[in-house]
Amino acid sequence: MSITVTENAAKQIEKQLQQRGSGIGLKLGTKVAGCSGFAYTIDYADKQAESETVFEQYGVKVLVENDDMDKLDGLVLDYVKNGLNASFKFNNPNATGECGCGESFSV
Repeated sequence: MSITVTENAAKQIEKQLQQRGSGIGLKLGTKVAGCSGFAYTIDYADKQAESETVFEQYGVKVLVENDDMDKLDGLVLDYVKNGLNASFKFNNPNATGECGCGESFSV
């Protein structure tokens, strides 16, 4: 089981945590939503729960609920700038489809 964080994503996570002034990392998960079934969730992590797995790369931590690992195992989290837009990008090998707007995915 693994989650990979690119160097660009790690830099952005670190920047956001510094701006926030607290937190141990980024919490990554899924929720039932959208037309394809699931949507990604991102939040700050202030502490680690026993039900979470921690992945650490480039000096930052990403915490994932164990219940979400079946949908996120192998995911590569990147941070991409495209013109004036910048956002986290999820490269998920488990996703079998995405909705037209890119907000949700199916497994």
